Amino acid sequence: MEAKKEILSFESLLIGYISGKTTKILLPPLNARAYQGELIAMIGQNGIGKSTLLRTLTGLQVAIDGTIIINGKSIKNYSRIDFAQHIGYISTEPVRVSNMKVYDLVALGRFPHTNWLGKLTGTDHAIIMDAIEKVGMQQFINNYVTELSDGERQRVMIARVLAQDTDLLVMDEPTAFLDIKSKYEIVHLLHDLSKKRGKTIVFSTHDLNIALSESDKIWLILKESFEEGAPEDLIIGGALDELFKDSLVRFNQADGSFTFRNELKGNFNLKGEGIGILWTEKALNRAGYSISDNIEKLQIEVVNLNSRYRWLVDKGEIRKEFNSVYDLVSWLSVQ
Repeated sequence: MEAKKEILSFESLLIGYISGKTTKILLPPLNARAYQGELIAMIGQNGIGKSTLLRTLTGLQVAIDGTIIINGKSIKNYSRIDFAQHIGYISTEPVRVSNMKVYDLVALGRFPHTNWLGKLTGTDHAIIMDAIEKVGMQQFINNYVTELSDGERQRVMIARVLAQDTDLLVMDEPTAFLDIKSKYEIVHLLHDLSKKRGKTIVFSTHDLNIALSESDKIWLILKESFEEGAPEDLIIGGALDELFKDSLVRFNQADGSFTFRNELKGNFNLKGEGIGILWTEKALNRAGYSISDNIEKLQIEVVNLNSRYRWLVDKGEIRKEFNSVYDLVSWLSVQ
């Protein structure tokens, strides 16, 4: 079996800020690797250093110590043009360009590959159009960027990086400020780029559901440590619990869900089958109840009658029937 090609690595990397004689180090030494075709999500609390790490990896900020290797070569040994042929970067800042059309913005991605005059060839134009089509923006090529929605502008920025044609794409919060539909469309696009075009993509995100369900690997930044592994590795090893250690949010290792640490109001015994029982349990957990195997506790049965659900409650001498989860939870809340 052929070994995966290593695209990015960093060892003993110290990130932070240097101002005069003062050096501020944000995190302990960091070590990680990224291979061809991997989609890597970086998660961590606000202000912990995610953007600083991404800017350091892309050469926009100087590392305090350690090494960064891209395609087998230290970033210190790249010329600016050569470096731009190996790594593309999208920041979290909104796109602010006036009097520039979509095609022209995407065309900027070809700058590292043009001659000193910056003249685009037929091949360049073909690559630009291919990038625009890959993100589904071909009908907007003559639109001004200022006329686009946030999701459309983000697609154009990704197209620009695609036109740059680098092995490594680094993105700081690519789904920030997007609606739910646009957010998942962007993530699906990133997934396709990694799997179908072999791009290595590192992106920061606050959406843990996306990170857990779509990424091949997670870089988890904690105050005292840096964890790297498949989402399942971090769940099994308990690393994600550390992210919520001092939070009102609880991470459920069993199903990867997140709940608030509500005051426990009681236990219930739940039986039934189908999707109804799964979402009933989630709703009751949210309301402050936990599941129990003790049949002497509050018993709730989820019954599926021709795709119409009913909820039967047995609470000693009290027996109730409900037509919705909402009615069930509302009744329990006043008991």
